[in-house]
Amino acid sequence: MSILNLAQKDLMQMLRDRKSFLFLLIMPIAFTIMFGFAFSGAASGNKDSRLPVGLVNLDSGSGLSQDLVSSLEGSTVVRLETGNEADLQKQLTEKKLSAVLLIPSGFADSLAGSSPKTLTVWADTASTDGYSAKNEIDVYASRLGNAVKTAKVLAPQGGTAFETILQDSMKSWQTPPVSISEDVAAPAASETGTMSAQESAFAHSSPGMILQFAVAGLLTCAQVIVNERKNRCLQRLLTTATSRVQILLGHFLAIFTILFMQFLILILFGDLVLKLNYLSQPLATLVIAVTGALCIAALGLLIGVLAKSEEQAISFSLILMFVLSGLGGAWVPLEVTGKTFQAIGHITPVAWAMDGFENILSRGLGLQAAWLPALALMGYAVLFFTLAGWKFRTE
Repeated sequence: MSILNLAQKDLMQMLRDRKSFLFLLIMPIAFTIMFGFAFSGAASGNKDSRLPVGLVNLDSGSGLSQDLVSSLEGSTVVRLETGNEADLQKQLTEKKLSAVLLIPSGFADSLAGSSPKTLTVWADTASTDGYSAKNEIDVYASRLGNAVKTAKVLAPQGGTAFETILQDSMKSWQTPPVSISEDVAAPAASETGTMSAQESAFAHSSPGMILQFAVAGLLTCAQVIVNERKNRCLQRLLTTATSRVQILLGHFLAIFTILFMQFLILILFGDLVLKLNYLSQPLATLVIAVTGALCIAALGLLIGVLAKSEEQAISFSLILMFVLSGLGGAWVPLEVTGKTFQAIGHITPVAWAMDGFENILSRGLGLQAAWLPALALMGYAVLFFTLAGWKFRTE
């Protein structure tokens, strides 16, 4: 009863503080939406991201030149934009184009002869875009040249046989005899069976902001403990039959209750409003939410014991929020960082919590993928609680 009474007292104090709602509900929702739209690329969903290349075709009446143009139009690296040479050169200078390709007059006829003409490509090969565009053009030009050479060898007399072999050679590039395929884990399906870019971004921003502002919300929780020491309630409490362990457990229970309520509300918001898949694996989500709340609650207890003033409690909470969120991948997925940064990030509990949530939301995994992150979070919870207990006993 002492533990429950103390927890009830703390909860009443926390809920009366307006900063609790700001850090626990309002700001997580606002930042989840902001980060989700910032990284979703929703506006670029139908935008062609290939490198723009200007085309000047002075040999447009030839079938071979048209074959080259058709092949480049199917490229996944460049997209062609036709125009006159002067305008395209100006756009290249203004860096609106990555390269300009000029197909000279008589290019196709020269390929069948002994002195083939060369294509003219203007590009800044010192830049990544220019180099990539020129390299892609060279690849397709080389394919056309090799196809012509093959046709000349197999059908030296030309005619219909030459055209047939040439077209067969060009088509063979579309279905090469050897190809590389990569199997990746399918993302969790939404109600429509697919996950859009925007939903995928929310699948990262939602758990990231839940965890970030759970740590930020500790400043209110820690202030309750600091104020208890400041107004000498703690000293009077120690004169009663309530033990130090019971005092710690009462504070810990209050912080855990606040954080778990925050987790549940924001998870429901993510599932019902943002159409994420938290509830597709309810047990896995519950395991990560419970262990994450336990871990952060133990961290809040440690901050409350260490802080000697309200200012220190605020400083400790905000510093930890920025450090743990930045290193733990709450802002940017650790998958896009280097191996060293990933290893450093997984020293933090936020990284393990993010792994657990993203296993559910982005990778479509279930309870079996939640146990390892949950065990890591429980380990951190025990560590933080032990340190808080040791510091509290030595006061």
